[in-house]
Amino acid sequence: MSENNDNGTTETEQSVFTDEVVARLAQDAKEIISRYPKPRSALLPLLHLVQAEEGHVSRDGMKFCADQLDITLAEVNAVATFYTMYRRRPGGDYQVGVCTNTLCAVMGGDEIFSSLKEHLDLENGETTEDGKVTLEHVECNAACDFAPVVMVNWEFFDDQTPATARRMVDDLRLGKDVAPTRGPKSLCTWKQASRVLAGFDDGRAGEGVQAATPSLAGLKLAQQRGWTAPDPDDLPAPSSDEQGEEGAK
Repeated sequence: MSENNDNGTTETEQSVFTDEVVARLAQDAKEIISRYPKPRSALLPLLHLVQAEEGHVSRDGMKFCADQLDITLAEVNAVATFYTMYRRRPGGDYQVGVCTNTLCAVMGGDEIFSSLKEHLDLENGETTEDGKVTLEHVECNAACDFAPVVMVNWEFFDDQTPATARRMVDDLRLGKDVAPTRGPKSLCTWKQASRVLAGFDDGRAGEGVQAATPSLAGLKLAQQRGWTAPDPDDLPAPSSDEQGEEGAK
């Protein structure tokens, strides 16, 4: 494992933020900032933008964001270190996140995570020597109806087992085509995913299945039974207790 210095880079690395790169990213940053009424509101997508350039958010990347928004480096650092979607050190082309929250855990998530750690010889947050896979456990992949779930660069791999998860990471390391259960027909790299999250569409949002049977079960049942949502213009008047609670807020 490489040691990281205070800039978020290893001792042997050189900053990718050359004058040429800064000039190019500044044009992208200008477009991002124009989407918001206040420039500082663009900080989250700007952090994704610099992550798309170097694969993580280094001190140089944070300084770029601060310069573009005319805020302090400390303000940028506070945000970059709060959200786990921003890497603070170099990682792999594919971020493999195993959900170990309650439902996924009892459905096999813990077993999957333990199996991948042993199979890849990694601990949480570490990266394979070939630079292909970074392994982490996540608190929730927001897909409980498909538990246990593994995400790779934010794409879903549903109903996983230790065997299917091991096969998936092996295929990623071998450079084979790997398709998520839902969504696009193939995976993009971590840097490419970060650029999409910065707000630059890759034209693939409509690919593949977006919602599968478990997610639609409630809708199907409602349609079968003729259930509909209440008309917001025809709701019963709130009780006196509800009015009191609303006033207290």
